Amino acid sequence: MHTREEKLEAFGRMLDILDELRVKCPWDAKQTNESLRPNTIEETFELAEALSLNDADNIRKELGDVLLHIAFYSKIADEKNQFDIADVCNALCDKLIFRHPHVFGDVAVDSTEQVLENWEQIKLKEKGGNKTVLGGVPSALPALIKANRIQEKVRNVGFDWEDASQVWEKVEEEMTEVREEINKGDKDATEAEFGDLLFAVVNAARLYGVNPENALERTNKKFIARFNYLEQACKDRGLNLKEMTLQQMDEIWNEAKAKGL
Repeated sequence: MHTREEKLEAFGRMLDILDELRVKCPWDAKQTNESLRPNTIEETFELAEALSLNDADNIRKELGDVLLHIAFYSKIADEKNQFDIADVCNALCDKLIFRHPHVFGDVAVDSTEQVLENWEQIKLKEKGGNKTVLGGVPSALPALIKANRIQEKVRNVGFDWEDASQVWEKVEEEMTEVREEINKGDKDATEAEFGDLLFAVVNAARLYGVNPENALERTNKKFIARFNYLEQACKDRGLNLKEMTLQQMDEIWNEAKAKGL
């Protein structure tokens, strides 16, 4: 691993290269916050995928891509005399110190839960910080992640079930309401009730220490692996998926399960 001096030198090297690209490369020179934004979103998802695969080489690569975007936005702001990368780093350091009084101050905590509760209270008191409990939840977050984040936020101010087992009554209640609206044929109300059901299921996952995004992605990957097996098995056996019965497909699907897919 590198020394602190080597790490700082590498960071400075990246900034020097970006400065040169901004002047000499036609593509880099014309980039703006607006033009970079879609690429930033893509790079973030690529990093998330590498993290989910625990692929160290790709994690390193994708972290570099995300870091470049952070430096790029800071460079654009510097050109506009708004702020620079030093301001970004210093603001982050100040925030970390302020939000960790149990490390840099005299506040005592006994658990991760207390740290999170203090964190939300501190953010509400910050100058220029969130004015409401849910004010810091980005509106552009994917719905599943947003639901989990909303529930984490309100939990940290005490708005939560007293016992995790209580959530199942809510899940069952929402399932009943979904069925009722389906039977009525009201599509708009059915959509609303499905939303309530999904929100309740996300709540259940959170209460039992499961990240719903990770859980769903795990199932996505499992389904893809099994369906790919089904598709390939059909080709190998001269079968046509569209002409098969569900029972025939289930038999091959169970083969995939037996193979641990």
